[in-house]
Amino acid sequence: MSAYKSSLSTFLSHNPFESPRTFGFFCREKMRAIHRVAPDSPLTEILELGGGRSGLTRLLYPNARITNLDMEPSFANAPCNLQEGVRFVCGDATRLEFDDASFDAVTMFDVLEHVPDDAKAISEMLRVLKPGGWFLISVPNERWRFPYYSFMKNICPSEEEKFAEWGHVRRGYSLAQLSNLVPIPRERSATFISPITVLCHDFAFSNLSSRTRRAICLALTPITWTGYALHAPGNKGTEKASAWRKS
Repeated sequence: MSAYKSSLSTFLSHNPFESPRTFGFFCREKMRAIHRVAPDSPLTEILELGGGRSGLTRLLYPNARITNLDMEPSFANAPCNLQEGVRFVCGDATRLEFDDASFDAVTMFDVLEHVPDDAKAISEMLRVLKPGGWFLISVPNERWRFPYYSFMKNICPSEEEKFAEWGHVRRGYSLAQLSNLVPIPRERSATFISPITVLCHDFAFSNLSSRTRRAICLALTPITWTGYALHAPGNKGTEKASAWRKS
């Protein structure tokens, strides 16, 4: 049983994405991967970079004090940022206005691929992270593409259109590329969104009507849940969560 982080079942039950069993199933996969790599440690002060309206770090560590930094000022009024123990700060991940060694952990969940100067963001993260502190990150990896299967191209937006909509400035990172950016030891990692579960993900973001997309995702439920159940942390996936520790 976890002493400091939420149990897996509790964490997953609060999937913040719309329709968590259909359109938002990919977020469940991400949350499980994050939970797999996150330390069960007494982390008191945590900085979440780009946490927006999801509040994943608060869900993961319910007893920690969370500072959620995001560039969108309207997110200050999101329910997750109005909770006791959560402070919202409007700011830039490449210019953190915090003292050195201020936080026990820093999280970046599907954020780094949006940051043009990713090296600066990592440098700033390391500056505010205490010695012995944890860095938790999730990113698309070198296998990510949209749509994943070419037969879906006629019913999906182009990858360029999704990049523009989501604000991606790069596809993702191989583990070697990420290791070059993050000069501290990596403790563990876990992949998510497998070649099986990616079908539901891509249909969820296709150009089909909402009703049709939901019906297809429901029809894919046996396949999606089977792929989810069989997916181990080291299996092939299109995204990866990892935990790093500053010495």
